Amino acid sequence: MLAIDNIVVRIAGREILSGATANLPAGRRIGLVGRNGAGKSTLFNVILGRLHQDDGDISWPSAWKVGAVAQEAPGTDTSLLDTVLEADAERLALLAEAEHETDGHRLGDIYHRLEAIDAYTAPSRAAEILAGLGFSAEDQLRPCKEFSGGWRMRVALAAILFSAPDLLLLDEPTNYLDLEGVLWLENFIQKYRGTILMVSHDRDLLNTGCEFILHLERGKLKLYTGGYDTFMATRAAARANDMAFAKKQDAARAHMQKFVDRFKASAAKAAQAQSRMKMLAKMAVVDVPPDEFVPPIRIPKATEASPPLITMDRASVGYEAGKPILTNMSFRFDPEDRVALLGKNGNGKSTMAKLLAGKLEVMAGEFTPARKLVIGYFAQHQAEELDTTITPIQTLQHLRPKLTLEQVRGQLGGFGFATDKQNTQVSKLSGGERARLMLALATLDKPNLLILDEPTNHLDIDARNELLTALNDFDGAVILVSHDRRLIEATADRLLLVADGKVSPFEGDLDDYRKFLLTGDNRPTRKVEEPEAKPKKEEARRSNAEKRHTLKPLKDKVNAAEHQIATLTAELTKLDKSLSDPLLFSKDPGKAAAVSKKRAEAARKLEAAEKAWVQASETYEGALAE
Repeated sequence: MLAIDNIVVRIAGREILSGATANLPAGRRIGLVGRNGAGKSTLFNVILGRLHQDDGDISWPSAWKVGAVAQEAPGTDTSLLDTVLEADAERLALLAEAEHETDGHRLGDIYHRLEAIDAYTAPSRAAEILAGLGFSAEDQLRPCKEFSGGWRMRVALAAILFSAPDLLLLDEPTNYLDLEGVLWLENFIQKYRGTILMVSHDRDLLNTGCEFILHLERGKLKLYTGGYDTFMATRAAARANDMAFAKKQDAARAHMQKFVDRFKASAAKAAQAQSRMKMLAKMAVVDVPPDEFVPPIRIPKATEASPPLITMDRASVGYEAGKPILTNMSFRFDPEDRVALLGKNGNGKSTMAKLLAGKLEVMAGEFTPARKLVIGYFAQHQAEELDTTITPIQTLQHLRPKLTLEQVRGQLGGFGFATDKQNTQVSKLSGGERARLMLALATLDKPNLLILDEPTNHLDIDARNELLTALNDFDGAVILVSHDRRLIEATADRLLLVADGKVSPFEGDLDDYRKFLLTGDNRPTRKVEEPEAKPKKEEARRSNAEKRHTLKPLKDKVNAAEHQIATLTAELTKLDKSLSDPLLFSKDPGKAAAVSKKRAEAARKLEAAEKAWVQASETYEGALAE
């Protein structure tokens, strides 16, 4: 068991962990969740001994090995396979000792231990892990220094998985993986024999890979049984109960306080008033944390265009003349399309995305864009090209100097940038905020074809939910490359497999694709289709497009009601502050009466707005569930 006992950590005068306590069961898979900045990395660093706590204690069985992915990826002349094998220090030490040991008894002990730790199958196990993370047999023999930073981080992940520590700490293990790598890792984690404590923004991984969720909030820890969805449901129910109890307590407290205020000076009622004062002091106070604000993601309405947006006839594309990466592509993309590109890294998904985005030209065949085609293109590498010395406002103004300041602010506001963040240097933005800025740039021209290449990297779970909703509300076409399974399942109507230099429809869903990957088959499994299957699919696509069109005005009503509630709540707060002045009524009775009347009117409007929000939300959720 991993015992976390009353841990306190202060950094720069701020308390990050405040009496954090939890007992984590051995041999189980636990997801550590919490908002960005809550202290998840701090807790990891304390467990690993990289940071010393100010108070409290952390303990685990003395025999346990504890491991985490190396902070720096290897960049040496050592091959990938040997780099992974070197992660098992005991095996290396025993093999080295065996080469020079002459004592027969000691040699026997060495060979017995090597057999116990399964040392002789180590090369095949290491190769299997590397293959699962996307490295071919040829790649595994190449030196680490020949690979980019992202691929080296996969090697670092492979090394710690191979070493199989008793307590394995994984901090965002999917950041450098493609969908195929994520699906393999999910399967690996489910079979892991040790204890895993994992931080991840991948909701599916937290659901399928975790048996418990450890929630970090306001410096405290609480352990929940089940995956992420179960945790959310349990927490929501507990929060609702706490809020209902707090409301009752507040009403009872107000009633008793009213009695005390009225009769505390009365001789006849003094004893009763004193008794109620004691009851008030003893009443339990339920601390219900306020819901944290989740910045929005709102994609502008698409520019109208007639179908098709793009047609391709036997097209080929690549980077070097005479060496196409993808060949013989014949596809049509329409305004209502939602397409996800599948395939292992290096097979050409990004190449396909660049062709559709107009970043590459066809080498052969035909590629015909619509006359009114407007493309929005998001790629992670573009974040590296941002000028980090200027602000988000200046970034957009530099790219579109004809836009007014109001238009620029409106675009940034739609992607969660408050005024202070709009004026913050890009270098000081978090990874998630930079991803939002890239989305704001990609949608600046109101595209009718939005091409997103790994848009969820650095976005937390709440931000991913916002992106998912925004894509479903978007009235244009979407081409998606992502390792976020939930995002694909919730937004894509069509799957295209990019493999072996070809792009072909994948018949089935992501569960079928997972089976296809894990069975090692060389071709996608195809379901036997009836003659009516294709028309049914066209009908389903039209139905999905119509549903998005129907949901849009309903969602707008919910958003409008939320905005009105926020405005009226702010107005009431301001009016209450004015009315709290005890001299207002004596100094200016007329103003006091006017403010009181205005407050009553604002309260009436707020009540009406809340009712409208409830009705709009129920209508929207009902339509969403149909």
